[in-house]
Amino acid sequence: MQDQRIVDPEVPALRSARGLELLDRVLAGSGIEPGVPVIELGPSGELPPQQPGSEEDEAAADPLSPLRHAVRLPPRAGRAVPWPDWAAPEVVSAFRTTGVTQPWSHQAEGAEHAHAGRDVVVATGTASGKSLVYQLPVLTRLSTDPRATALYLSPTKALAADQLRALRGLDLEGIRPAALDGDVPMDERDWIRRHSRWIFSNPDMLHRSVLPRHGRWSAFLRRLSYVVVDECHTYRGVFGSHVALLLRRLLRVARRYGATPTIVLASATVARPGEFASVLTGREVRAVTEDGSPSAGRTVALWEPPLLPELTGENGAPVRRPASTESSRMLADLVIEGARSLAFVRSRRGAETTALGARRIVADVDRALVDRISAYRGGYLPEERRELEAALMSGELLGVATTNALELGVDIAGLDAVIVAGFPGTRASFWQQAGRAGRAADEALVVLVARDDPMDTYLVHHPRALIGAPVESCVLDPGNPYVLAPQLVCAAAELPVTPEDVAEVFGGEVAARLLDELVSDGVLRRRPTGWFWPSTREQPAASVDIRGSGLGQVALVEAATGRMLGTVDGASAPGSVHAGAVYLHRGESYVVDELDLEAGVALLHPEEPEWRTDSRSTADVEVVAVHSRSDHGPVSVFFGDVRVTGQVVAYQRRAADGTVLETVPLTMPAQELETRSVWYTIDDAALADAGIDGARIPGALHAAEHAAIGLLPLFAICDRWDIGGLSTALHPDTGLPTVFVHDGHPGGAGLAERGHAVLERWLRATRSAIRDCGCRTGCPSCVQSPKCGNGNNPLDKAGAVRVLDVVLGALRG
Repeated sequence: MQDQRIVDPEVPALRSARGLELLDRVLAGSGIEPGVPVIELGPSGELPPQQPGSEEDEAAADPLSPLRHAVRLPPRAGRAVPWPDWAAPEVVSAFRTTGVTQPWSHQAEGAEHAHAGRDVVVATGTASGKSLVYQLPVLTRLSTDPRATALYLSPTKALAADQLRALRGLDLEGIRPAALDGDVPMDERDWIRRHSRWIFSNPDMLHRSVLPRHGRWSAFLRRLSYVVVDECHTYRGVFGSHVALLLRRLLRVARRYGATPTIVLASATVARPGEFASVLTGREVRAVTEDGSPSAGRTVALWEPPLLPELTGENGAPVRRPASTESSRMLADLVIEGARSLAFVRSRRGAETTALGARRIVADVDRALVDRISAYRGGYLPEERRELEAALMSGELLGVATTNALELGVDIAGLDAVIVAGFPGTRASFWQQAGRAGRAADEALVVLVARDDPMDTYLVHHPRALIGAPVESCVLDPGNPYVLAPQLVCAAAELPVTPEDVAEVFGGEVAARLLDELVSDGVLRRRPTGWFWPSTREQPAASVDIRGSGLGQVALVEAATGRMLGTVDGASAPGSVHAGAVYLHRGESYVVDELDLEAGVALLHPEEPEWRTDSRSTADVEVVAVHSRSDHGPVSVFFGDVRVTGQVVAYQRRAADGTVLETVPLTMPAQELETRSVWYTIDDAALADAGIDGARIPGALHAAEHAAIGLLPLFAICDRWDIGGLSTALHPDTGLPTVFVHDGHPGGAGLAERGHAVLERWLRATRSAIRDCGCRTGCPSCVQSPKCGNGNNPLDKAGAVRVLDVVLGALRG
């Protein structure tokens, strides 16, 4: 095959073709000739123009090859600028001693906003130095004002620990930084409250410990100058809605003590970061998005594992080679080539098995390489983690299989290659992981290995959807009554909620209605000056789980020891911790012995079976209220409130390759969920004109529904398990063939609303994913769902394409 790789001579930052060389090595490991066509991005990072009127993306080099596309991203030179005049000299000197001679342009721009007291979010790429954006103004303020304090919030304790470690490395006097999390002993917390000037914590600690006892923290809060919200793109859905209200509670209490801190947010690249950050904080936030840091060139390979003809899945569907198996082989090939490489996998167990598989492969070539491959995951001791990080950076370790523990915060960059085993759910996470590869002098390789999933299938066939495409929107809804009500109770327990608070802090009319309901229920009391929490002894925050749905919790208890492992939402418990379920908790595998929903307890024992479990459920959807309707000839589109009645009816045991080993019936109580949905109806006549007779309608709608659920995360940062759906040839509330896709959380998390806003783009991507899948009648890569209560039957793949043709034609017309 002719080598079509052409390097643009107008790209001045070109260093080497190392990424292409490593791709050739990976191809050779699959028995494919090197020298495949590579799409070259332009100097500004754009893909070549698409053919006018064509829905097809660039064709893969060879339809029989697992390599669907290869795209080469050119390097980018950095733009350094002088240190700002206002920066404290001792702070600048400390940065220079760590090797930061000058800030990049985006660092200086973001720091300037923060120093001037303007709330700002910086949304730039991995390893672009976002930390300096807040470190420079915060440290300058703490150095020049000996009374000032600052609060740093991160979604994980590990990330906060890494940032604290970096700050201590600057060795500045008088800052007294400290971590405040659940692992800190009570006597140390007293010292931190009295003496620390920059506290590194997390939303959970702020919610449960600091704000309920804000009087004890009055000295710290009175002098609070900055609040840093790191990796803010992780605050989405129900958790993000809780954190948005938690930040409003923090700012309200700080204002009570006379402080109006500036908020600095750091994020991966997300759509409309300024708008998202404003919803999250309740304040106007400026966005810095133009990345001034240098970036190494990368070759991004999109890889679809081959079908395994000797295996069949549910209803005879074809099965692909697992992404983890492909990743083990690739990791081994790269280690043999001497390339420092990371393989990102989804679970701790997956990290261990991927590393083990790679070690077995290299043992047949060079046994000396076996000890240069390791796993890295949460659960290791801190000293073990640091030892592995240092060995990887020094080159002593060549290959590491890891969970997303190495995605956020940890200072690992400049590697030769990154393998992403399964799309991590968002473009933001993908580029976070990909950003670990690439050095100043050498380009790098990034390989996305698709899982059996509609989203993965779509992305490896459509490079424009991943490379050069806008990243997803972060979706959250602070007005969700299931989130807002308990947050109002917590706020009232901290300080009485005044009418001004209702109007200016908590969203106005919805909050006022909820407060009146809380008074009627005897939870709060109303007085002329506002709403009060009646007890002085109990604090409601302890019973409000900011990471949950608000429907109560089921405790996970190890049966043999009585040790509590954690909790799951009451709403998700029947589907995730039913008797017989294989449950991963912090990467460790357990099997559920018994679930008692009334007592709120699930008993488990540790076990690592050779299968996984997927629950199956049935659902009915009742339309409660229509907020929006638009008619397009034979198709009508709706958005509104629905009541979903669901019941888990069975679970399946599946082998690692996806083969169904057994279907086990379950008897579970039905559950009701008040949430929000987007739905569309189609006239029977339009379906008949498209060649879909009455017998085919159920399977065609069902397949279109499944694929749409799998593709919605392309447009809103979520997981397919956050979404549900229903399709029916005749719905009692519409009287027509109807497809619903609804939020899986009480009150909604903004996901269905986002789907309604981008409906045409979403359904166009859904149609492409179904059409481009290489299977004949439907498989997990296109229209089968791992949670279908009907056992993925009936499904009509070809009919789904025709259904979507009708809908898209109507929307365009």
